[in-house]
Amino acid sequence: MAGTIDAKALRDAFDDGAELAVIDVREEGVFGRSHLLRAVNIPLSVLELRIRDLVPRAAIRLVVIDDEDGLSQRACKILTAAGYNDLSILQGGVQGWSQAGFELFSGMNVPSKVFGEHIEHRYDTPNISAEDLKARVDAGENLVILDSRPMNEFHRMSIPGGIDSPGAELVRHVRDLAPDPDTLVVVNCAGRTRSIIGAQSLINAGTPNRVMALKNGTMGWHLAGLALEHGADRQYGDVSQTALDWSLDAAAQVARKYGVQSIEADTLREWQGQSKERTLFVFDVRSPEEYEIGHVAGSRHAPGGQLVQATDRYVGTANARIVLIDDTGVRATMTASWLIQMGWTDVYILKDGLTHLPCEAGAFISPVPEVTALTVPSLSVDELDPDSMTVIDLGTSLAYRDGHIPGAWWAIRSRLVDALTRMPESRRIVVTGSDMRLVQLGAADLASLTDAEVLVLEGGTDAWRAAGKPMEEGFTSLAADKEDIYYLPYDREGTVEEAMNQYLTWEIALIEQIKRDGTLVFPEFGP
Repeated sequence: MAGTIDAKALRDAFDDGAELAVIDVREEGVFGRSHLLRAVNIPLSVLELRIRDLVPRAAIRLVVIDDEDGLSQRACKILTAAGYNDLSILQGGVQGWSQAGFELFSGMNVPSKVFGEHIEHRYDTPNISAEDLKARVDAGENLVILDSRPMNEFHRMSIPGGIDSPGAELVRHVRDLAPDPDTLVVVNCAGRTRSIIGAQSLINAGTPNRVMALKNGTMGWHLAGLALEHGADRQYGDVSQTALDWSLDAAAQVARKYGVQSIEADTLREWQGQSKERTLFVFDVRSPEEYEIGHVAGSRHAPGGQLVQATDRYVGTANARIVLIDDTGVRATMTASWLIQMGWTDVYILKDGLTHLPCEAGAFISPVPEVTALTVPSLSVDELDPDSMTVIDLGTSLAYRDGHIPGAWWAIRSRLVDALTRMPESRRIVVTGSDMRLVQLGAADLASLTDAEVLVLEGGTDAWRAAGKPMEEGFTSLAADKEDIYYLPYDREGTVEEAMNQYLTWEIALIEQIKRDGTLVFPEFGP
């Protein structure tokens, strides 16, 4: 049975140094409009799919937040069944926090975003405008543009001539990508955070080159009226011995400055044995390709740059232990240095990375007992007749917009009761989407809400597309409001430029808002 906690008691809990998980179970789009700074968003729709990754220890103090709309009570039933036994619901929900005089934030990954702004103010990270960079490129100046985002984002849009080098890779590869110390190195991302952190990483590591962050990233480039490149796949190559040797020395220097500690394999085994008493996250910060070839058994993939850029997407327990792994220690050390500066005190790197522990290959698959226990009837792509059956798509609203089974209704799992009132009655309902685990959970929910026969589409929408079946685009049949995800400027309807300006203004203003909040204070280090 879940108890309750008032805003003042929760505010005090943020400062007591003990492990704490604060989970906001509203849909991401709702969360993005207004939430507590240090709350982690796990929408009720995907709670079973994500809770064990983000909050792996069942005995943790766990506070659940909603808009006093019943979501917290529904979430607590799921959490109790999953073994979580120290549950509280925030009295008054999000508005209760505000009414107590505490700050609310908009946007996503806010602790990481505001950290980037803090770093720029703290170190006065040099930056260059899009117009200045374009003039230098046109003049043929000696420079290189390094994009600190993952390849999928780089491929979608990039600065012409840029080279993809995600955040944790920068120090490891910079001597190969800019071997001439007179080469200007410009680091960019889509907006600000990864540009700032990436550029400052190179500066902290003692890169001999002049380093600058591209002000406002690809958004700044677009807003300056400059053309972006689409479909590029340029990226760093194999690291040379010269570059590796330099990066090892640079990482050692960073480790000394920020107090990055390493542990032996025996210590990690010991901590893994204490997982019921103390939360432990073990992350492999290398590239996705390296991770899938082979990684320490049980470790999860979290590319270093993304772990810093969106820490709350990987870690849902405050004051937990975090162990980072790579092959040489360079990427793990650089990532750890940033987490320490963010205020994570128990961050370590595994000495000799992949050498002394059992390894496994392939992607990490989170166990979801709730799905394993289900037996949901299904039908094949060839058996599906959208004209005689009601199809419900539980994929994201963006995925639905970009392509769905003709006639399919789009819905949100947590709002299926309302969705049924928006759709015509049907004797046969087929549930589809891109994540078959979510599809099965949603179908099981529907079966308890209607007398109709409920089935899942084998392979989901991906199987329909792969079979060459017709697809429909647009928001044609909505059984829910589009609040399942927080739309980025590039994804919003209407004027993209207006959305970009709003986003950049919001990001810059975070530095003052965090001061009013007071629940997140970044430690200070010497120059």
